[in-house]
Amino acid sequence: MSMLVAILASSQEKKLEATTLDPVVVTANKTEQKQSTTGKVIVVIGKEQIEKSGAKTVAQLLNEQAGITINGALNNAGSVQTLYIRGAASGRALILIDGIPTTDPSMINNEYDLNLFSIGDVEKIEICKGAQSTLYGSDAVAGVINIITIKSNITKPLNLKTTVSGGSFGTYKGNIQLYGKTNKFTYTTRYSKIVSNGFSSAYDSTGTKNFDKDGYNGNAASGLVQYQATQHLLLKAYSQYSEYKAGADAGTFTDKSNYDVNNRSINSGAGFQYKNNTINLVGNYQYSTMQRNYNDNASIPGASAFLLNNFNAISQFAELYANIKLGQGFELLGGTDYRYNSYNSLYNSLSIYGPYNDTFNDTATHQTSLFASLHFTDASKKLNVEIGTRANHHSQYGNNTTFTFNPSYQLNTSTRIFGSISSGYKAPSLYELYAGVSPSGNNGPGNPNLKAESSWNEELGIQWQHAIINTRLVYFSRNIKNGIDYLTNPYPIPSLYINYIKQVVNGIEWEVNIKASNKININANYTYLSPSETTQNRITTQDTVTYNYLLRRPKNSINLTVALQASQALYVSLTGKYVGARYDVGGYQTADIRLAGYFLMSAYAEYQVCKNAKLFADAQNITNKKFFDVWGYNSIPFMLNAGVSIHL
Repeated sequence: MSMLVAILASSQEKKLEATTLDPVVVTANKTEQKQSTTGKVIVVIGKEQIEKSGAKTVAQLLNEQAGITINGALNNAGSVQTLYIRGAASGRALILIDGIPTTDPSMINNEYDLNLFSIGDVEKIEICKGAQSTLYGSDAVAGVINIITIKSNITKPLNLKTTVSGGSFGTYKGNIQLYGKTNKFTYTTRYSKIVSNGFSSAYDSTGTKNFDKDGYNGNAASGLVQYQATQHLLLKAYSQYSEYKAGADAGTFTDKSNYDVNNRSINSGAGFQYKNNTINLVGNYQYSTMQRNYNDNASIPGASAFLLNNFNAISQFAELYANIKLGQGFELLGGTDYRYNSYNSLYNSLSIYGPYNDTFNDTATHQTSLFASLHFTDASKKLNVEIGTRANHHSQYGNNTTFTFNPSYQLNTSTRIFGSISSGYKAPSLYELYAGVSPSGNNGPGNPNLKAESSWNEELGIQWQHAIINTRLVYFSRNIKNGIDYLTNPYPIPSLYINYIKQVVNGIEWEVNIKASNKININANYTYLSPSETTQNRITTQDTVTYNYLLRRPKNSINLTVALQASQALYVSLTGKYVGARYDVGGYQTADIRLAGYFLMSAYAEYQVCKNAKLFADAQNITNKKFFDVWGYNSIPFMLNAGVSIHL
């Protein structure tokens, strides 16, 4: 690859194609700006790439990006999707929907279920890596992922787009979109449906137990309306609904025929934007509800054993911020936001030991923050510097602050260097604070004395942009000294969550895009992680040990895609994915299990039948490689999906 880069660079001398190599992004500083004017590491997954990924899930698409591992993306539909960025633990990467933080307060780590996203609802994805807590608050320890659903450049009053496909394991997908613009009104409506017979979630190690298939049935619907009240004032309102039902199994290597998961989410909100040549003022409010239901035999009348676990959560988010052009190259971003989280749960079970009931009563926390960021660009537009800070007040643990210092410099028309020093934080979740806590004492894992987890982050990189080649090399380091995790104590001492983990992760990300010709494009990335994590010994649970690996996160991973525009109508691509060896939990007081590395190949093709219609086919794991991403659970075998997309 390096030789190819050198050959192409020496044989081609063309000007930088700014429209493709310098896209406009919004996630870096909450306002539109050219990617080259920020020193942050931004990855943009554009509309064209998403449209060529219609057979994949959002999690699978993200799983192909540098520095990102999504455990469960390559398992059966509906499997738990655990997001890791740059080796950080789960819940340390923040999901945004159109710039609004989206979490689930009923989850132990507060993370949002990626199964609730339909790729048909996504217009663009911006990934901003590194600590982003100064602008985005809690959970943005390793980065943020902004899933953008708002369509741009709508001109006609009525547009219709629909995609239908079918494939392996009785999988059928459908998506319909109706959108348009009439005078000052712009609207978008969507509906997506996915059904699949699936395969067994648990792995049958004997091959003789005939584990049943675990199916999936999901629906997603959304609506957005925008009103351009004046030349400068834009108003919007939206609602997004998503739900799915998925079969599950009892555990590693263990089948369960009547275990179902039912999850649902509703996000509704409104906002405004006032923009002129000097100021960009934005206000948003969002109200979200999440329901999760785990049903093991409880739907069978008279079952001799069952389990029913219900979670209900509410989150509210409000923000007001402004970006002001001060002149002389200075811009000031300042604002405030408010976050409210609450949830309750009910657990009922019946076993050979008799009935058992437990409740987590309605409990809530809230956070209020002030943040500011000063951005400077010199007259030559070569030097860009961002300095920012956030002050946060949490209703339980009190106050904490973060900062960021992020410079970049354009050495010449093609080369840019950048770096950052920043801090990040994660507020403890409701479960970590209050589970098992009652007026009579602390009988469970919750610990009301938890403080916010904090991190120190460093980053240094170089980017070289050319009409033929665009490549970026980044070194990063993250140091956490008071990480939140579960501490197992011997009876009768209660086990609980405390601030005790020490984690250091150093790493390298390398990304390259090569336009080898007008017909051939090559895209590749490589990630290397060098971790050190000091935590409770998972074998003895009686002492502390330092591990030089991270559970379920490989030290080495590579993604490579070669795309060919064979003709004006025919496009084909071949993708390879390598995941190095890593470890998973072996069980209680058991040594961790080493999972072998693997290499997967996938292929995609589409044919433009006419201006408004195309046929497509997507094949995953075309060599039918058997591998584990989660110990004891099946990963995807060879899968084929084909369909048609029509745009009127």
